Amino acid sequence: MAKVSFRLVMPERELLATEADMVVVPGSEGDFGVLHGHAPLISTVRPGVLEVLQGNKVEQRFLVVGGIAEVTAERCTVLADEAEPFEQVTAEQLADRERVAQEELTDAATDAERAAAQKNLAIAKDLRRAQAYYASR
Repeated sequence: MAKVSFRLVMPERELLATEADMVVVPGSEGDFGVLHGHAPLISTVRPGVLEVLQGNKVEQRFLVVGGIAEVTAERCTVLADEAEPFEQVTAEQLADRERVAQEELTDAATDAERAAAQKNLAIAKDLRRAQAYYASR
């Protein structure tokens, strides 16, 4: 089986560059799997879990906050706003992130601050749900 070249990149650094049998990306329209020979596409990435598979086994998982995914027949590149290896993120850290976002929403004084806080709170809730779901798998 041919491999797909995969890169996970954040603004400040590259997290992963590898060859994989399949990559599952949390796209804004739903999760999508990328195999070698995939049709070209560009998608936004929603908060969730990105998986890198070797054979039929998930080798690596990353919690991603958002970004852009570019897919060609030979490669998949995810430019993530934030990403961390799944096993390095705890439920407590995500609960704290949600608590801070809720406090920011409560303290928001302007419409712009309120909108930013609402977005951060929605992201924090999405990440907690994703972490809880994948932690049990």
